[in-house]
Amino acid sequence: MSHEQINQHLSNWTERESTAEAMIPLIGRLYRKNNVVTSVYGRAIINQSVIDIIRAHRFVRQVEDSELSVHDTLPILQAMDKLDLGRAHVDIGKLAVKFKEEGGDLTEFLKREIGPVVGQYAAQSEEDAHNDTKDVVLYGFGRIGRLLARILIEKAGGGNNLRLRAIVVRQGGAENDLEKRASLLRRDSVHGPFDGTITVDEKESALIANGNYIKVIYSDGPDKVDYTEYGINNAIVIDNTGKWRDEAGLGLHLKSKGVSRVILTAPGKGDIKNIVYGINNDWITNEDKILSAASCTTNAITPVLKAIEDEYGIEDGHVETVHSYTNDQNLIDNYHKGSRRGRSAALNMVITETGAAKAVAKALPVLKGKLTGNAIRVPTPNVSMAILNLNLKKEVDAEGVNDYLRDMALHSELQKQIDFVNSPEVVSTDFVGSRHAGIVDAQATIASGKRLILYVWYDNEFGYSAQVIRVVNQMAGVSYPIFPKRARD
Repeated sequence: MSHEQINQHLSNWTERESTAEAMIPLIGRLYRKNNVVTSVYGRAIINQSVIDIIRAHRFVRQVEDSELSVHDTLPILQAMDKLDLGRAHVDIGKLAVKFKEEGGDLTEFLKREIGPVVGQYAAQSEEDAHNDTKDVVLYGFGRIGRLLARILIEKAGGGNNLRLRAIVVRQGGAENDLEKRASLLRRDSVHGPFDGTITVDEKESALIANGNYIKVIYSDGPDKVDYTEYGINNAIVIDNTGKWRDEAGLGLHLKSKGVSRVILTAPGKGDIKNIVYGINNDWITNEDKILSAASCTTNAITPVLKAIEDEYGIEDGHVETVHSYTNDQNLIDNYHKGSRRGRSAALNMVITETGAAKAVAKALPVLKGKLTGNAIRVPTPNVSMAILNLNLKKEVDAEGVNDYLRDMALHSELQKQIDFVNSPEVVSTDFVGSRHAGIVDAQATIASGKRLILYVWYDNEFGYSAQVIRVVNQMAGVSYPIFPKRARD
């Protein structure tokens, strides 16, 4: 290779960096002014670095026949910035690919593709914007609680969104309790550092995270807080303790002033609706005061199972979950009321039970009685896998199934729930931080006759937390039209 050719590679890279840098203020302005959330094939590009934006474009080569360049998407952003858009989710990657295929005038193309929100921008005063936000309270501040906090804080900048107003915990006993909790939000061994700044206000018992003032309330029970004392009204409480899982227990939250609705981040018991966003969130009504977001595994497998059921039909099957260890297990061997869970989580694979397979039927009744399930806890801190061993009503081949699931991941109403990867080198840590409910591993798909085996990765912490927030958004009436609309039928 000549010296000129070597230099050309570096020149091309710096040019791509420069173009990505030019995208950042456009992405930010569309988000903060218009409340337009932009992405590239489902990869969020808000508050991302130059390298992250380039990576998001690079991902497209895994799912389309050609690569996507920042040179293709920058003109899309520039044109969108001039259209006075209303609130929306817009995938500029998909728009860019479609525009390359169709050609013509870019502005006219965008008016066709995102027409319902063109010219719909309405400026708001700070007071109006505040009135349009929905108060959210986190009851509990463990693994899921802190990730929910990260997502809520991240999304607060666009306005007309959910706003985290308070965190309720029990007094930990340490003199520096508040600082310890702030430190756990600030630093995470799995998900890395908090993206921003956190200030501790000891006098007011509050955290200020990226400008969000979050009251920390100490309480011994869900019915013992008067939230109105802190200016919190009609709040949605996200109970992430897992301590109360039936209507009687979770109903205690509704006895506290300032609370309007409750959602549980675990499978609900009794008549509580278990919601898997993308599957049965249309079951949510204004009359529902208590809901469950089901489990991480149920959220991971139900969208994929629905996709397969719709296209091929499922006779029956078995779901085996290879799940990262959780805080419920012991670090070293010690007494535990559950079978096998007393053995060291860091040293053993532990067979345990899971209700996820049966729980699928609560969100997707057509599969009632068709699935069995079991789980193996393994010595990794995060990211799990579900192996779906299915007997179908139609004969299939691996290539056809993968093509179908790729299309579902990119162009269906389940695109936020199902992701798709086709690399022979991916391992569990590659999916840390994924906001999809589950990721189909195409290289591992096995099909023979009417038998199909699928491997579905999922970040059992972050992916699940993203699903919870989607449910809370619907409960709060915060919705975004998504563009472009389904491209293929």
